[in-house]
Amino acid sequence: MKYQTGKPGRIVIVRFEDKDDLLAGLVKIARDENIRAAVFHLVGGMREGSIVVGPEKDEFPPTPVWKKLGESHEVVGFGTIFWQDNEPKVKVGCLRADSETFLVLEAVITEIEGVTAQRVLDPVSGMVLLKL
Repeated sequence: MKYQTGKPGRIVIVRFEDKDDLLAGLVKIARDENIRAAVFHLVGGMREGSIVVGPEKDEFPPTPVWKKLGESHEVVGFGTIFWQDNEPKVKVGCLRADSETFLVLEAVITEIEGVTAQRVLDPVSGMVLLKL
């Protein structure tokens, strides 16, 4: 186990509107505001989304099993923002793509100051993991 301690920085409140791209919006905010590390909470509706529901087998590297939402759902979520190279990487549970808002979705982003954590490609798992 490895860890770092930080403290809360800026808090950003976001209202995503109908058909907004949630993941792209979070990346844009992180880039525009230069948020290097953060946690966020979500509540609202999703119209579309591609999620990973598990690996095909319990092996490395894992082969993801994908599922599309395909209809509107209420969501409550938690995620993180850390950078990989020169780009912010957003992780929201297993939501990975096609993140389209249904009606409205709210996000509260809390910046974490004083940490150097970043995302790095792990050659063993083939996944981008947090490096402290």
